[in-house]
Amino acid sequence: MSLTGTPLFAMVIGLTVIAVALPLTVWGKVRGPAAARLAVRGLMVVFAQATAVALVFVAVNRDMNFYASWGDLMGTGSYVQSAPDLGADGMGGKKAEQVRQEPKVRQDFQPVDGLGGRVRKTELDGKISGVKGDVMVWLPPQYDDPAYKDRKFPVVELIPGIPGTGKSWFQGLKAHEVLEPLMREGKVQPFILVSPRAMLLGNADTGCANLPGKVNADSWFSVDVRKMVTDNFRASDDPRTWGVAGYSAGAYCAAKLAILHPDRYSAAVSLSGYNDPGQEPTSLVAKDPELRRTHNLKELLKAQPAPPAVALWMSGAEQDGYLSGTDLKGLAKSPTTVHAEKVTGGHNLESWSKQLPQTFGWLSQTVKAP
Repeated sequence: MSLTGTPLFAMVIGLTVIAVALPLTVWGKVRGPAAARLAVRGLMVVFAQATAVALVFVAVNRDMNFYASWGDLMGTGSYVQSAPDLGADGMGGKKAEQVRQEPKVRQDFQPVDGLGGRVRKTELDGKISGVKGDVMVWLPPQYDDPAYKDRKFPVVELIPGIPGTGKSWFQGLKAHEVLEPLMREGKVQPFILVSPRAMLLGNADTGCANLPGKVNADSWFSVDVRKMVTDNFRASDDPRTWGVAGYSAGAYCAAKLAILHPDRYSAAVSLSGYNDPGQEPTSLVAKDPELRRTHNLKELLKAQPAPPAVALWMSGAEQDGYLSGTDLKGLAKSPTTVHAEKVTGGHNLESWSKQLPQTFGWLSQTVKAP
């Protein structure tokens, strides 16, 4: 039974109704010794509380899509088929041109329930990363317009927080609903939006890192997903035409990918992100003190051979992203640019959704059309 499906939701509703009706019907009819009556009534109360909590969880998860499967929820799901050492650039000894010239892998895309026909999903077998997982793609309204039939489109890769799925950006933040009218009005550039699976090892946070023997998350996002997009849609692999955005743990990933790979991305949006991966309790990187230090965004920025030609937008409340942005801004040297934006609102999907017009307006000025 699917964690996000209607049958489970209906079953939990039915159990909740029973849990409420049961004590109202039989509370005064319970017989036996006082201890037995107390135990039975206590169980009815516990049952009612448990079903109420379950109903709220299932309803919220259906709406926000934090967990896509029972494996995600229980921490048993794994989408890693292999995790070889791919080297510092995550290419496994291949040059970018070699990856580009490999045979195109055409994907089958299916509509996603509840999100309309423009959001589609495919199962991608990452040839470089060894990750096999779902990727969601939304095409801008201009994509099917005959006037744009020969035009390629810029791309923004969307990374959810932990917990979260690719669907979170569309069902939780409602990115496509917020941005489509702005694209039609010409206020935001028509981007292809791509949201890959981020929870690759149960409910642990990979930190978008390549960890040999465990997971090659960096290569999944920055190599395999990018190639899938250019193989199947009118998009370029020119880094000037690619941006990446994330919220919470995904915000850390977005900024990290841009800093590490200016040859793949030109801009990143970090919504309520952080510099220290240890701020995410489930971070695999933070389990090793040295990895935690070297994967801190401040250390990564300082360690680059030359300042990367990328632009970073980092927004959030003072202790929830803004100060991380000002810290990076203080370290950045041209051509790296960092914009730190202090905002009100909590660490939640509603707050991040409200920032989309402003952040995608910025991306429209920063990421170039092919």
